[in-house]
Amino acid sequence: MKYALFLGCKIPSRLPAYAASTRAVLQHLGVTLVDLDFNCCGYPERDLSRDAFVLAAARNLALAERAGLDVLTPCACCFGTLRHAISFLNEDAALRSRITQALATEGLSWSGTSQVEHVLPVLARVIGIEALSSAVREPRTGLRIAAQYGCHTLRPSNVARFDNPMAPTIFEDLIRLTGATPIDWPRRLDCCGDPLHGANAPLSEHITRSKIADALASGAEVMCTACPHCHLRFDGVQADSTDPSIRTLLYTQLLGLALGLPAKSLGL
Repeated sequence: MKYALFLGCKIPSRLPAYAASTRAVLQHLGVTLVDLDFNCCGYPERDLSRDAFVLAAARNLALAERAGLDVLTPCACCFGTLRHAISFLNEDAALRSRITQALATEGLSWSGTSQVEHVLPVLARVIGIEALSSAVREPRTGLRIAAQYGCHTLRPSNVARFDNPMAPTIFEDLIRLTGATPIDWPRRLDCCGDPLHGANAPLSEHITRSKIADALASGAEVMCTACPHCHLRFDGVQADSTDPSIRTLLYTQLLGLALGLPAKSLGL
């Protein structure tokens, strides 16, 4: 099993533990990850230039296609962006023509053969819940966890095709196999607040703190994330506290601990 690993911009620069834990867990499970000369997924350009956004994404897809690999990303934002680009290229012939011409200047081409997957569905559906469960060596029994899905994995559902956008279960299933207990909490599908941070910081912080308060009121000890934007937002609003009200843990770290991997290899 082999994938081109797409880390995006946020993980290497601000959350290297996500890269380390993703590599450690997937290597342990027999998955080969290949590093290609990827650029930004295109997300920052989405509201400025549709062509620039799609071209950035398409270049990454073309590189993976040339390598004969599907793309695996731990970043929910990159996942949604690359999936959106594929959808736009498939439905807009004029856009596809312009992108094809631009890619050709680098000797690249896109035909849509490379798929884009987020790390959670790869773990749950490709490797499989049963195989993961049998690999657990140090279950996290008794740990009560709130699963933070994030927006880009679930919506729009016809693009993401991640899980039922109104009643997803994949994250809770993955938490449960580690021996931990996923809690049910009313705000589990709400935005973390990060997209608003640059435009309206007080509102962004209110959304984030409301999610934390809801998770705590529902009995969670840990907020488990699978998106660097969500993870950094929850850490960010608690950065000034010496005793954060809730701890954050990447799912790849949680799974790695349950598999018995050294904490240092998981960025802990």
